Amino acid sequence: MNRGDTSSPTHDGKGRTRPLLSWVVGISTLLEWSGRLVAAVCLAFMFCALLVNVILRYAFGSGIAWAYEIHALLLPWLVAGGIVIAAARGRNISITLMPDMLSPNSRRLLLLAVNVTIVVISLSVLESSWPILKASKFQALSTLGIKQIWGYSSLVYAFIGMAIIALVDIIRALAGEDIHDAGPERASLS
Repeated sequence: MNRGDTSSPTHDGKGRTRPLLSWVVGISTLLEWSGRLVAAVCLAFMFCALLVNVILRYAFGSGIAWAYEIHALLLPWLVAGGIVIAAARGRNISITLMPDMLSPNSRRLLLLAVNVTIVVISLSVLESSWPILKASKFQALSTLGIKQIWGYSSLVYAFIGMAIIALVDIIRALAGEDIHDAGPERASLS
């Protein structure tokens, strides 16, 4: 067996691992982990702030004022982290009836078109959100004094993440991989 002929774990032991595809899939995996980290930190911090606030309110009759505002910053980041995780796993809301009925080549063309559309929409949202981001530099939360840009910048993270993941899927599809995994563990139950 030659050095490059090792079986690919992403292909269930079939074929060789392609270095470029391994690197590209690694980008998607890295984005998924960043989404997990963002979501976990936001959720943990919001839960702790809310818990401490409730305990203080019941124990001393008054809580911490900023506990009500922190959610305005962290909730958008929690949602953005979830969006990136769902996009990386291919578990965002989708209707798979048409791809399931197509041949592999037709399905690949359809999924290429869908991913190109995702890239175009993501970049369009980013471009159109610049006025909002610029305006949010001048808006501050009343108690914390933190600028709103920190919450709105989650838009940039979410849509850049989606665009990069769609580009990864485009590269994988052009390389001949079937990016539409119709296995029962990935099927939507909705």
